[in-house]
Amino acid sequence: MGDKLKFIDRSKIDIPLTRQAELLGISRSRLYYQTEVNERDLLLMNLIDVIYTEHPTYGKRTIAAIIRRDNKIMVGKKHVRKLMVIMGITAIYPKKKRDLSQPNKQHKVYPYLLRGLPITRVNQVWSTDITYIRLEHGFCYLVAIIDWYSRKVIAWELSNTLDIDFCLRVLERAYALGTPEIFNSDQGSHFTSPRFTALSIAKGVKISMDGKGRCLDNIFIERLWRTVKQEDIYIRHYESVAETRIGLTKYFNDYNSYRPHQSLNNLTPDEVYFGKHKKTAFTEQLNILDFNLNTVPVNPTF
Repeated sequence: MGDKLKFIDRSKIDIPLTRQAELLGISRSRLYYQTEVNERDLLLMNLIDVIYTEHPTYGKRTIAAIIRRDNKIMVGKKHVRKLMVIMGITAIYPKKKRDLSQPNKQHKVYPYLLRGLPITRVNQVWSTDITYIRLEHGFCYLVAIIDWYSRKVIAWELSNTLDIDFCLRVLERAYALGTPEIFNSDQGSHFTSPRFTALSIAKGVKISMDGKGRCLDNIFIERLWRTVKQEDIYIRHYESVAETRIGLTKYFNDYNSYRPHQSLNNLTPDEVYFGKHKKTAFTEQLNILDFNLNTVPVNPTF
């Protein structure tokens, strides 16, 4: 079984991991075990996440130096870079070398359409991104779609791998709620994949993609990641993907429907998105998010 796992290519976007497992005769649940990451690396990844969330312009050298200085853990820049690849993050600055933020060479890259564009209404612009989520003894990934005008989290999804399938699910779920005029993302291979862009094209949505290394092109969702981690992830210490899914369901419901936002004149995102006097009930939020514990693997991932 271990030998077959070596043939799994997590970067091969055109063949989903589930299909690769089927072709190799491997149980799908086996894909969720990330045995290549030991406890020390998990600790380092969590430290990297905290530093990167606060300072997304810091690269491997700076992050390694901070960990050595503040945590007295001897780690080199090459190892930090290796862990950043697993986490799916890269420092935000103009660069020439190929990394995770750049598209597959065979994928079409769309121009950035939002420079100087006034954001004046809901469903004018949506954007998406993926972030690393730490668990008590492991990690997973969170993808979300946000409406720029209302700041509403339209949809979100968790995955223990960087397979494209969870990005497709979150986009399909978002389009079940509404349709934006422009959909913005970075140039990552998930979002440049024809499988992903085809869903927006079919809806007549204009596709926009951030410029390379530009930290302000997708600023609203970058702020969301910082808020989610500082207000929920870092203090809850979730142990599993299932527990994280339950916790984030409550968090995003509160974020959308309960907590007033100063940037929205103390209205909630739902009040702005649906209209000041219309709120979405908690049960309706669960339906929108397609929350179903039956989709969680029986065997815990971590």
